[in-house]
Amino acid sequence: MTQWDVQGFRQSVRPIGIDVLWILGLALLVLGSGLGVRDPWPADEPRFALIARDMVEGGQWLFPRIGGDWYPDKPPAYFWIVAALYTLTGSLRLAFLLPSLLASVGTLFLVYDLGRRLWDRQSGFTAALALLFTLQFTLQAHMAQIDAVLCFWITLSLYGFCRHLLRADGWRWYALGGFAAGLGVITKGVGFLPFLILIPYALARRWQWKLPHIEGEAWRWALAPATFALGIGLWLMPMLVAVAVRGDPQLAVYRDEILFHQTVGRYASAWHHQRPFYYYLGTILGLWLPLILLLPWLVGRWWERLRKHDARVLLLVSWIVLVLLFFTLSSGKRGVYILPALPAFAVVSGPWLAGLAQRPDVRRTLFALALFGTLLFAAVFVALQWFLPEQAARVEAELGLPTFLPLAIMAIGGAVALAFYRTERAPQACAAVIAIFWFVAGWWIAPVINDHRSGRIFMEQVQATAAVDRPLALLAYKEQFLLYLERSAFNFGHARWREGRAEAQDAAAWLNQTPEGQLLVSESHLPLCFATSPRTPAGTTSREAWWIVSPPADASCAAAGDASRARLVRAR
Repeated sequence: MTQWDVQGFRQSVRPIGIDVLWILGLALLVLGSGLGVRDPWPADEPRFALIARDMVEGGQWLFPRIGGDWYPDKPPAYFWIVAALYTLTGSLRLAFLLPSLLASVGTLFLVYDLGRRLWDRQSGFTAALALLFTLQFTLQAHMAQIDAVLCFWITLSLYGFCRHLLRADGWRWYALGGFAAGLGVITKGVGFLPFLILIPYALARRWQWKLPHIEGEAWRWALAPATFALGIGLWLMPMLVAVAVRGDPQLAVYRDEILFHQTVGRYASAWHHQRPFYYYLGTILGLWLPLILLLPWLVGRWWERLRKHDARVLLLVSWIVLVLLFFTLSSGKRGVYILPALPAFAVVSGPWLAGLAQRPDVRRTLFALALFGTLLFAAVFVALQWFLPEQAARVEAELGLPTFLPLAIMAIGGAVALAFYRTERAPQACAAVIAIFWFVAGWWIAPVINDHRSGRIFMEQVQATAAVDRPLALLAYKEQFLLYLERSAFNFGHARWREGRAEAQDAAAWLNQTPEGQLLVSESHLPLCFATSPRTPAGTTSREAWWIVSPPADASCAAAGDASRARLVRAR
């Protein structure tokens, strides 16, 4: 392998085991806060938890379902993981958040080991800690979305490619990179992104930059594409065979939807989350704190290494740019899409972080960020407690938070950390403020607001209002409704909002054909077909009132609808 130039980098004699224990302990303290004390929260968490629970209880693992419908929006690998953990633990409260926690801890260790192998132990350690306390990474670890698991697969793939391309550690690492990318694809379609690193690698070869000599026949370069196909095939082949064997037209629709519309179609012509081309600039400046604050100093050091033809910096920085460009070119943008680029950013920053921490201007910058966060907690607490009674009442009503004392505790804790570490240890002060926030939010705020935030209280009100002896149907239901539903109920399909009034018309037809029926309808849907129907208030959730509506619905709506679209979801 190439003997990389490590002059100027700090060498650590600390045992690797100590590094691992530090990373694990801090990760569990920061990322594990609140595990098991809350239920899934909208928007995505209830949907994913419901799918996983139905997999276990219904035995349908190959084709995810929700509310009786096929769910073609995402491949099933993430749901398999949640369902498997639900089977092992028997607790959905634990199982729905565990994948994000385990994946995030795994990503930290990959960052540590890659930084250690490409540069030195200190570089890997500081890179892992920098990632741990970067806001977007920590935020996703506390959320039950697919992206933390996707980030792990992409980081594992990038790890394998870098071990092969930058260290010549063997073709098995190259094959692992392809396989992990395949697992990323069946988790969320963009798992192929690590292959983009082959573009700057080819350029570095052409320019004769510092790269290790890789031995082996030319055919071995096909290993990663082959293992990539193998990873995808773990789901794709059984799915395609099942569609062909069963001959169900609905499964054919599922196949086409997930393979084409939800992948190529969604990227090329997004139908929601449309944002301007510069959208990710705000995401990076806001959610990649505090690491992004060091970019002005890092750029100069990267440029210096590039001038010395350091392929490590070229490959990692180029890959980050290519990932950001890939997502920028699509009109559909969400901040979480660029999360997989963050671990690579930490790795390529690691060699210089310890040195930058010794600079007075860097220390002042990080200390100012920690001070800003502390003052923000204090200002929000004071404003809500004494000066903004209407806003405070709205927060209390929507979140079920009876006191704003946690904000005061965050502010006091931040002030103590600032006084203890001072400017001389500004990175530690910044990390402490972030850790205090997540610790208080996870163990104090989350369990207090859980019943309101999760929708559990609302569904208790709905089931107390609806007559037990009359059929109940849900119009334009939210996934948390089904998650906490303790009785059988009808619905008219999942996420039919793109069909305009069609779902309301189907519900009106069902209601008029079921004289004893009752329908849960939101305030915004009442004018469509139920403006004159008898109704009873059922509660408020997500800033909208809901009603239990009885027959009759509007006759013209009912005539245009199809009552057979109603499907029964039986009580657990």
